[in-house]
Amino acid sequence: MYDVIVVGGGPCGSAAARFCAESGLKVLVLEEHASIGYPVQCAGLLSCNAFDECRVTERSVFQEVSGAKIVSSGGSVLEFDSGKTKAYVVDRAALDREMAENAADAGAEFRLKSYVCGAENGNVFVRGQAGREEIQAEMIIAADGPRSVLSRHYGLKRQEIILSGAQAEVSCPGCHNLVEIYPGASEDFFGWVIPAGEGRARVGLCGGENVPQRFSEFIKRFGPGNVHLVSGTVPLGVMPKTYHNRTLFVGDAAGFAKPTSGGGIYTGVRSAFHASETALECIEKNSFSDSDLKRYEDRWKGDFGRELKIGMMMYKMRRNLSDEKIDDICRVLSRPDIQADIIQYGDMDRPGVIIRKVLKRPAVIKALGLAACMEMKSVFSS
Repeated sequence: MYDVIVVGGGPCGSAAARFCAESGLKVLVLEEHASIGYPVQCAGLLSCNAFDECRVTERSVFQEVSGAKIVSSGGSVLEFDSGKTKAYVVDRAALDREMAENAADAGAEFRLKSYVCGAENGNVFVRGQAGREEIQAEMIIAADGPRSVLSRHYGLKRQEIILSGAQAEVSCPGCHNLVEIYPGASEDFFGWVIPAGEGRARVGLCGGENVPQRFSEFIKRFGPGNVHLVSGTVPLGVMPKTYHNRTLFVGDAAGFAKPTSGGGIYTGVRSAFHASETALECIEKNSFSDSDLKRYEDRWKGDFGRELKIGMMMYKMRRNLSDEKIDDICRVLSRPDIQADIIQYGDMDRPGVIIRKVLKRPAVIKALGLAACMEMKSVFSS
């Protein structure tokens, strides 16, 4: 009998397992794949805060990033370079493995090739190398990704938007310390070029429609030389309820990907921490009612819930922006005084601070439109 079963051996699952094991709980991690870290379905760009939350060494780091360059379809360029490290480009498979190793060192047990097909009252039904079995536990932490089996098993409502993404690693001798963003490459999201060190770059695109065609067109700009192609899905929109029947949902399984970037490591690992705290409390009290589990939801909402709301509003606004409007916004944000604010207050994980600041600028209000600005401001007062 385990205290906690963690479903999924990605960063969120390994983080939850480590936090629980360090608290003295008996933990089992069930991972459906044959090895930790594969398949890779991530751009591999982590903010400094997200990287710190992972509690790993820098051995997975390929490249440090100090800023970004946004290139609109009309040719406007918005560039900001802080002159210091703001993010890391990592080998995601290596990062995942190190996080799993750290969880195992803390006492968590891992089982690979173990497919979870259902659960009830903390017990998990698994198809693995030993055949079908039921494993008993007090609680479950579901870190089983955007296609969460457990959320479907429980009949819980899923995320409202699913985006598709594709990325290739290409030769790019001129790519150094800035991430390049191309809003016009996607109908409702953006394309990117992420420097990956040693003259390489990760060129990718995410969106809701026409992603394969858009990606093919986008990557032609960078010539031949594809090294590796990956694809995946990004769920946007938090589940209405992130707990059920002794189960707490974390990371992409709960819909915690940031709508501004599609990244989910920071919010995912933060949610894993809150889930482990709640699991420990429930087990110590031997109480697993909805009111006990709801403390998890209260915690993550108090931590990053508003940022996800702000991000979703920005995403929905982005879907309605024409290329011409994006061009106008880039020109306004290129003003030296606004650029200085972006460099000082910009945060990949918590964009609320810089958004609140720029919304005070008359030029920004004019570029975005008064109605859109008022709608965004309403989130801050809610």
